[in-house]
Amino acid sequence: MFDFLQGYDLLGAFWTTVQLTLLSAAGSLIWGTALAAMRVGPVPLMRGFGSAYVNIVRNIPLTVIILFASLGLSQTLGVNLGAHDVDTVNFRLAVLGLIAYTSAFVCEALRSGINTVPVGQAEAARAIGLNFTQVLGLVVLPQAFRAAVGPLANVLIALTKNTTVAAAIGVAEAALLMKGMIEKEAQLIPIAAIFAFGFVCLTLPTGLILGWVGKKVAVKR
Repeated sequence: MFDFLQGYDLLGAFWTTVQLTLLSAAGSLIWGTALAAMRVGPVPLMRGFGSAYVNIVRNIPLTVIILFASLGLSQTLGVNLGAHDVDTVNFRLAVLGLIAYTSAFVCEALRSGINTVPVGQAEAARAIGLNFTQVLGLVVLPQAFRAAVGPLANVLIALTKNTTVAAAIGVAEAALLMKGMIEKEAQLIPIAAIFAFGFVCLTLPTGLILGWVGKKVAVKR
């Protein structure tokens, strides 16, 4: 029944999907945390930038961002992110686009966690002489991350599925392979079922594990 799979690098395609997810998740967490710090910071210009970035990027389709990274940055401006072959350039541009898009959702997830931290704790930290950076890094963000594990898990699951958009610029991940197999093989239902099962195997354990972690680290009020 599955003889048509011979000659296709199914595991390699899903490994590329995993790499896209992990690299984009790490970058999104860093940039999203910086955006969240801007949005709750005392500097009006930084608050305005953080708010504008989140509201604009969240309302742009991910496909547009990925295509802009490829057509705008690479082909028009010549940005290659230190790579020379086309496949590596496209992979890195896809990661950049996914980071730019996903970090807006990470920011909002973290900001919801920040809002759960009692204001009195930040005031007490300032009262003993801590500056804004110290208050945020030592008091607020550790508790915000614990409260935001659930929302961040949802963002990670969405990111895993969003990696399929990278196929639009030729990144050899699962969605691009599925498209090629559907075009060449007369096995639409089995192919769709295989790739659907593959994404379930990637996302379901993520949700279960991070859900368990969220319960374990939840701040008791």
